[in-house]
Amino acid sequence: MQRFNNKVVLVTGAGSGIGRATALAFAREGAKVMVADIGDASGKETVAMIAAKGGTAQFTHVDVGNADSVNAMVAATIAAFGKLDVMFSNAGMSDESDQCADITDANWKRVMDVNLNSVFYCARASLPHLVKTRGNIIVTCSVASYRAMAAGSAYTTSKHAIAGLVKQIAGEYGGRGVRANGVCPGAIKTNISPRMTDPQTIEYIKMITPLERMGEPEEIAEPVLFLASDAASFVTGTTLMVDGGWTAK
Repeated sequence: MQRFNNKVVLVTGAGSGIGRATALAFAREGAKVMVADIGDASGKETVAMIAAKGGTAQFTHVDVGNADSVNAMVAATIAAFGKLDVMFSNAGMSDESDQCADITDANWKRVMDVNLNSVFYCARASLPHLVKTRGNIIVTCSVASYRAMAAGSAYTTSKHAIAGLVKQIAGEYGGRGVRANGVCPGAIKTNISPRMTDPQTIEYIKMITPLERMGEPEEIAEPVLFLASDAASFVTGTTLMVDGGWTAK
């Protein structure tokens, strides 16, 4: 039996990387998926990939750093599918490792809008619907939610903050049947930063990661599905490390 039959799942940043892999995985497990992305072409490509495998999905454009756009995204999901069971707040961006004294006001604001404010906007818009379905929120956090990185003050700050927001939502809404959890990827093969394809960076990641490799987007998708499923019915307010052992060293 498919784990998400008759469930409606909304995935932000679903046009590529972890978002696409997770949207495909939810559809494979029977969910109706709203694919949301700022890139129309890539988002529609994800929908086409789901349809080619016999799944159900629609696309909606969203700028997750804009509250009105997020509200419209959630409204489009309800209009299309009638309810919402899982909000996967995944979209994010890199600050290209700008150290604190080098970050411009504009870059700081954009990173906070996309990585932090977006999670709040998505939660605020989706929670009234999740209360009705006793659904749940999953957030893409990061190893940077719990440790300083070589650089990247805006990114690290934003990821620390969303880990705290996950815990707060869990505390506030658990009594109403809503669970909130985060997944913390390590180095994953995505397009979030050009550095992730740099040979020197890849070799460094292999050196500091006990599994001696980068992760695949699908290796984040499966933990997300676990957290969203009934198998995790007593799991809330946690952030799950999926980092190949990076933070264990």
